[in-house]
Amino acid sequence: MKNLLTGIFLCSISIGMAQTDFNDVFAAGVEDAEQFTNDYLAPLSESAIYNFSTGWYNTADAKPLGGFEISVVGNITGFKNKSDKKVFVLDPNDYQNLDFVENPGVAREVSSALGDLKGINVFVEGQVAGFNVRTDFELPTGISDEGIDFIPSGYLQASVGLIKGTEIKARFLPKLEYEGASVGLIGFGIQHDFTKLLPADKILPVAISAVIGYTSVNGDYDFTDVSTIEGEDQRMEASINTWTFNAVISTKLPIINFYGGLGYVTGKSVTDVLGTYRVTSGPFSSETYTDPFSITKKANGVTGNIGAKLKLGFFRLNADYTLGTFNTVTFGINFGFR
Repeated sequence: MKNLLTGIFLCSISIGMAQTDFNDVFAAGVEDAEQFTNDYLAPLSESAIYNFSTGWYNTADAKPLGGFEISVVGNITGFKNKSDKKVFVLDPNDYQNLDFVENPGVAREVSSALGDLKGINVFVEGQVAGFNVRTDFELPTGISDEGIDFIPSGYLQASVGLIKGTEIKARFLPKLEYEGASVGLIGFGIQHDFTKLLPADKILPVAISAVIGYTSVNGDYDFTDVSTIEGEDQRMEASINTWTFNAVISTKLPIINFYGGLGYVTGKSVTDVLGTYRVTSGPFSSETYTDPFSITKKANGVTGNIGAKLKLGFFRLNADYTLGTFNTVTFGINFGFR
């Protein structure tokens, strides 16, 4: 199995890019392969949606006109204790051809792309030219089997203050490539500080803001050279689009400040399995599949976070922890004026 950590950013995209042995399931037919892949990738896609929705603010105090901040932001979304996300229940009765070698016909838990269950063997059996044909293979495990219990991401982010407590934001990650995988990111946000509209804004000890952010991530992974099934141009292309809506409150002190927020995350991940796949064993050994299917995962939920920011002139540091379906730690190194 290919090294699952294909670079700190590349690990984040929801295509399970290094888990190439999942394509063994094409031996069960394209319908079973699509159903398995959908369930297998779903938790990874969901964790990526939550990961890329964080990091949009480190204070509720919007910058004044001309104020700016440039940041390097890193997120780590953990799932070590998310046992329900590391597995899914595979019921052979829901599949046309796939069944377990041990206790056939009985539903059981198998590894998702986040999991570490291994040694689970399945088979496909059928008639070809009047002869009974069978092929056995092992279901793929997930990234926890490599000792990885988190999804990382990182990007550059900039914020600029406008008039009347409004601040605009942008985030960017140029297209990075590593061992056949690539990923890039772009996003835009807006923050409005309601306390800036109050006459007593200068003496209020806290600020209250609303923050909206949109992030778009695009990645692809070419696994033709390491595929376990014959074919050409075998690859995955994934896109993740997330929206986050937040109410934020923070202190307004000269050096160290504390902030927190309540938010709502909604997003969608689309993964296209592309290329040509030729099955060479089992009852579907004469089948060839081209651009076989596309997987869509939607996720939404409420989040809450708390953090702190240290300001030393132009240099600032911040860190916060976001609670949600998946929890995320965010770190920021910031350089700013005003």
